[in-house]
Amino acid sequence: MTVEQSTSTDALPRDAMPNEASAADHRARNRLVLGLLLVSAFVVILNETIMGVALPHLMSDLGISANAAQWLTTAFMLTMAVVIPVTGYLLQRLNTRPVFILAMSLFCAGTLLSALAPGFAVLVVGRIVQASGTAIMMPLLMTTVMNLVPPESRGKTMGNISIVISVAPAIGPTLSGLILSMLDWRWLFLAVLPVAVAALALGAAKIENVTVPTKAPIDVLSVILSAIGFGGFVYWLSGLGEMVLHPPPVSPWIPLGVGMVVVALFVLRQLQLQKQDRALLDLRTLATGAFTIATLLMSILMLAMFGTFILLPIYMQNVLGLSTLQTGLLLLPGGLIMGLCAPSVGGLYDRVGPRPLVIPGALLFAVVMWMLALLLQADTPVWLLLAAHILFSIALALMFTPLFTVSLGSLPPNLYSHGSAMVGTTQQVAGAAGTALFVAIMTMQAGAAGADGAAALTAGIRAAFFCGALIAIVGVVTALFIRRSASGAEPHGGAH
Repeated sequence: MTVEQSTSTDALPRDAMPNEASAADHRARNRLVLGLLLVSAFVVILNETIMGVALPHLMSDLGISANAAQWLTTAFMLTMAVVIPVTGYLLQRLNTRPVFILAMSLFCAGTLLSALAPGFAVLVVGRIVQASGTAIMMPLLMTTVMNLVPPESRGKTMGNISIVISVAPAIGPTLSGLILSMLDWRWLFLAVLPVAVAALALGAAKIENVTVPTKAPIDVLSVILSAIGFGGFVYWLSGLGEMVLHPPPVSPWIPLGVGMVVVALFVLRQLQLQKQDRALLDLRTLATGAFTIATLLMSILMLAMFGTFILLPIYMQNVLGLSTLQTGLLLLPGGLIMGLCAPSVGGLYDRVGPRPLVIPGALLFAVVMWMLALLLQADTPVWLLLAAHILFSIALALMFTPLFTVSLGSLPPNLYSHGSAMVGTTQQVAGAAGTALFVAIMTMQAGAAGADGAAALTAGIRAAFFCGALIAIVGVVTALFIRRSASGAEPHGGAH
């Protein structure tokens, strides 16, 4: 072998080795970034439902009504609805690492403030700060996945995200019940804080920037209008029960009227700004029928889901006399089943499309809501509640991943970020409205029964579930119009 031959043959491996090493480092970095984002997202999403089981406990400890206590959940979701559109601006203007640090810092600060809160008002403020961090984390996770994961691998990744989105809120009540069975309510936050701080520290040290910032305008007026408009509507719903039973000096319809007018102004503002591609929420997404129908059905699910999540613990503890731990354990199987179903549902979607999953899911969802509306009594067997919650969780698992995939997959790439913001915002507003609506109906019906006992409370809860059952029928009809996106460019990817 000549010197030239030796040099040339050795040169190939030496040239290739840096490229192979660089690719391996790149893949390892991506796995680390996505892993940290998934863990952090799990921690922050957990807090959306961790307060559900604790509400009866907090009502007693802080001396507040159910209408006041539900703001610990409603304010959280309403804040997310306002902040999520702003997150699109942050993700365009800032790199991955500073956005992650901002999200987790807000979440940690809100968690600490909630743990140290001297009373109800400060506790609500702490939840609002927590929600601000949570609202940034989920769009950051989704945007990073779309940047780092190739289309052929997104199916598996979306399955992992579905587990986070499904299991975290579902096990919140169980964790809450376990903590409250042994410790003070402040430990709901103190137990989460070290994990959140560790995720923040590790992310600040290890997460690398994976996006390229660009100049993006933000319309401050749109942010203000969305906060006032959505807030006015949810505030009206949250106080409806007390307003009817004890009419205030000022008409209770004023917050609703203000909210509707401001939402109309918000819509007009977006229609004006989207001509210059400056809209906070680009309403051109709603021109795509598949997106609109899927988003509408997801909003119906969120409305009924969060209303159910807040009423079941109240019923189990205040009517059936179960402890917080028993309540949490009763809700655990459904949460675990929902998480276990999520990856399988994603795979089935790739093979059969949305309709064979969404339509049976909607029917099962409606059956469970009617079960709760018609069968709940002051002495309902625990096994019936367990069965209803498991079926409820299966129904949600059958619908959420296909609906999310259909909605975003039906949009052109230039509207993906706006579609993601629209889905997130409408889901959170619907969840906040559902929580407020169910509690308002419960309060009105229980008050109309003329007693404060278990029978009156049961009547109020059944009335709220009856409303949910009617809404579920609308969900079934809507599910009949769900179609796989014509473009076939779903973000879910998978093995097409």
